[in-house]
Amino acid sequence: MFSTGVILFIIVQGIFPFKEAKKDEYFYNLLLQGKLDTYWKKTGGENLSDDFKDLVLKMFNYDGKKRPTIEELKNHPWMQTPYNVKSVKESIMDRLTERRTAKTTDSSREGSSKRGDEMLQLVRQTS
Repeated sequence: MFSTGVILFIIVQGIFPFKEAKKDEYFYNLLLQGKLDTYWKKTGGENLSDDFKDLVLKMFNYDGKKRPTIEELKNHPWMQTPYNVKSVKESIMDRLTERRTAKTTDSSREGSSKRGDEMLQLVRQTS
């Protein structure tokens, strides 16, 4: 269940929740110490729903016996929240388009070939 929580976090947040699930790892230690406000701030999760936060924190519980069962997951309020697949898909596509546009703009400003002069010379020689 722990790994499923990590994957869910990555899907929703787009980053790993911590480097390793060890007591001395900074982010995981924040969770273990109950410093949740700091954790969510540091991981950019301040605006995530309380239901989502509750679910992943339960899945990250250090004690495996206290992690939710599949039945408990299915019945969790976050899993019961209705959503519109079409609007979620459109939102994801909009964000991807924005990122691609920004990356294209950034790379065109650099004014140099990503392949470098050596590759450019090789292409010119074989043409």
